[in-house]
Amino acid sequence: MRQLREAARAYSWPASRQRNRGSSCCIRTGSLMPGVAWLLVLLLLALLGAALLCWRHAPARNKIPRAQKRRVVALQQMEALAQRLRQLEPSLDPRAVLELPLERLAQKLQDEELSLEGVLCSYLEEALKVHKEVNCLTDFLGECEEQLQALKKLKKAERGLLYGVPVSLKDVYDCKGHDSTCGLAQFLEKPAAKDGVIVKVLKAQGAIPFVKTNIPQTLLSFQCSNPIYGQTLNPLNLKKTPGGSSGGEGAMLAQRGSILGMGTDTAGSIRIPATFCGICGFRTTGYRLSSSGISSAIKGQKTVTTVAGPMARDVESLVLCMRALLSEDMHRLDPTVPFMPFREEVYSNNQPLRIGYCESDGFTQPTPSMARAMRLTSRLLQEAGHQVIPFSIPRIEYAVQYLFLGGVFADGGTTLLEKLEGDIVDPCIKKMTDMLRLPDALKGFLACILKYIDPRASQKLEKFRGVGTPKKLWEKHTAVQEYQQEFIAQWRSLDLDVLLTPALAPAFHMGYSITALDASSYLSLYNVLNFPAGVVPVTTVTLQDEEELAFYKGYYGDSSDRCLREAVHGSVGLPVAVQCVALPWEEELCLRFMKEVETLARNHRGPE
Repeated sequence: MRQLREAARAYSWPASRQRNRGSSCCIRTGSLMPGVAWLLVLLLLALLGAALLCWRHAPARNKIPRAQKRRVVALQQMEALAQRLRQLEPSLDPRAVLELPLERLAQKLQDEELSLEGVLCSYLEEALKVHKEVNCLTDFLGECEEQLQALKKLKKAERGLLYGVPVSLKDVYDCKGHDSTCGLAQFLEKPAAKDGVIVKVLKAQGAIPFVKTNIPQTLLSFQCSNPIYGQTLNPLNLKKTPGGSSGGEGAMLAQRGSILGMGTDTAGSIRIPATFCGICGFRTTGYRLSSSGISSAIKGQKTVTTVAGPMARDVESLVLCMRALLSEDMHRLDPTVPFMPFREEVYSNNQPLRIGYCESDGFTQPTPSMARAMRLTSRLLQEAGHQVIPFSIPRIEYAVQYLFLGGVFADGGTTLLEKLEGDIVDPCIKKMTDMLRLPDALKGFLACILKYIDPRASQKLEKFRGVGTPKKLWEKHTAVQEYQQEFIAQWRSLDLDVLLTPALAPAFHMGYSITALDASSYLSLYNVLNFPAGVVPVTTVTLQDEEELAFYKGYYGDSSDRCLREAVHGSVGLPVAVQCVALPWEEELCLRFMKEVETLARNHRGPE
């Protein structure tokens, strides 16, 4: 049908030219018949084109009710499995399982102090409870029961680091026989032919993937909503979003419906949900983990690095997951990933660190709670014997607007809009898609008008036009490399080990996504740079933070600054995190820094 549609389009263009010729001839001869005939031909072609378009698009939209029914059935199967496992251990106390940190749970499973059935049953039951509250599940991986039986047959020496550990997966991870939707109707009813590489490695290490979790449509949103599975809520405050795009994971982990999850990150898609939901999240250096078998709405975009990474309730859980993933299996299954086993000597080193301190990036004014979290963490680190050195982000506006935004939308949004053909557009991305659909000339005209009224909105519209030519795309790739080297040179001039920056916080109210896009600068910068980065909760929003927010103006005083203030108000008690950053391929050092921050913050807060 695509060929028919293209043929119709190709035919209609010369037809219009011929119409003009016919009309001229008609005027000269005094006859109206040729012009009328061409008008009828054009009308028929238009009707045919519309019919072809409707025929092509209707199936995408029609898949949604079927997908919703499949989810209902899948969750019923999940509940049935939980009941069968419960019958095997009627006296099971799920709290004894759910309250264990991952490291202790994994050890108890290895030592057979806990049964595989009891642990899986506990998390199945809890995941269902969490889902009923916040709507975070998209699918149940029914093959987990078969995998559990296979694990029971293993000898102790054959058990992996994650033996028997239930793991949740963001919707985009390919699991054989299941859709990876990205919240898009076009991706429905196209089940994966095989497990993705990361899923295979997790299974080889004994993990039991058991559910897939919700995402925003196209993955490009701070919200977590799509027309197929609906809106996921933040379990800490149901009026707030859990963040995006790994929002289902954030919500599930925050409420102990899972103990370990896998997300992906293009502009903070792991770190934003982790911060909003009060857990830990870690984005790796690009290509340290395989991206094979991970779905995307904008495959082919290379300027900004999308990566996989773990999410959990504490840093030690992230570390155990990275140990398991960085095995020989990762390189064997995907030879494009370098074989770099986890370096224990780096993670366990206890020498004092030289820490760059950046309380503001100069583009997005930190909210009062973000600034206070940074000052608190800096003080705790200095008291623990670490050196804290002021650090300024070079050319931040250039990095965010030209490199990040211009990179993600280098094609003018064409790829993204193609994926939405025939689909219902979710409110969480509608403003963005409406802007992308504007003719380039109108985008340019509006950008000129807004240049002196709202400069950042003007730049956004300009970048939504795309780069235009392959030459300009290559220039952008070169610009990213040059900026990365500039940033590293400034880092090394101060002899830094790691960098401490704010994390976007607290959680947003619903409806603030594209309008507060600029606020992602604290996260998206490190996707441009391709640096490993993780977030750790250190405090919560206080009443004083909320009072000070009333005086928040931002650096530009524009629509983005006003939206950020509105998005985060009413957040007393919600978590606030900081971000820990290291140079490329230094995951172990970054995790060590995160662990230090976590330990100091927990000791400062006292027992939870």
